[in-house]
Amino acid sequence: MNNTSHIITLNIWQFALIYLLLIVVLIIMKKSRIDQTKLLVVASVRMTVQLVIAGLVLTYILKNPSPWFTVAYLAVMTAFAIYTALSRNIGLNRRFQVIVGASLAATGLIIVCFFIVVVVGVDLFNARYTIPISGMIIGNAMTGVSLGLRTFTENIHAQRARIDTLVNIGATPPKILIPFVNQALETALLPTLNSMIGMGIISLPGMMTGQILSGTMPMTAILYQIAILVAISAVTCLAVFCSLFFGYRTLYNKRAQMMF
Repeated sequence: MNNTSHIITLNIWQFALIYLLLIVVLIIMKKSRIDQTKLLVVASVRMTVQLVIAGLVLTYILKNPSPWFTVAYLAVMTAFAIYTALSRNIGLNRRFQVIVGASLAATGLIIVCFFIVVVVGVDLFNARYTIPISGMIIGNAMTGVSLGLRTFTENIHAQRARIDTLVNIGATPPKILIPFVNQALETALLPTLNSMIGMGIISLPGMMTGQILSGTMPMTAILYQIAILVAISAVTCLAVFCSLFFGYRTLYNKRAQMMF
């Protein structure tokens, strides 16, 4: 039998063994007096339930292909990504929230369409390609936006006295806030850039590993992985930049008065 076509499936008991590692983590956290054991348990349960549900839904969609299923899945995915990014950054004004949601949705879907239609060259409604690739792209955009917003808001609050001083000496809001936007964008991009630096030498990324385990030739998996990493860096940059560049303008009025 050709080894590349033989996929080893895990039965439920083999799969359950992986949770033994969580017990090790829980023991270490208890010994180290890290008060996050409840969060670890909740996160593990939620991850398992959510992924099992996603697996069942995707199985149904792939067996019953329909453009409407793909669109509905993308809509739910995008909506949940926006909700998660905003829920991690409480305190943004309504206009800022709308800008963040529009930026995340627009940049994510544009990059997804470009990747699926132009790079891969398949139908946009092909669920086998569109849904998993969209998950990686929009998920990373959500993470980048969450990190960028948190950095932006935390730095503004930490340097409120300096901002007030600059306002008093006549500095305009854009000149005051743009450096915070730039710093937040840099912070949001660093995790992606650092992972790209070590890719292939220090680690083999998840998408590439999954393709190889499923029987895909390594070079094909590598090309897909390089393409998805470039797409992730682009969507992270665009989503964070649009969210902050247009969002910071909601923090002052037409008379250049700060409103935070």
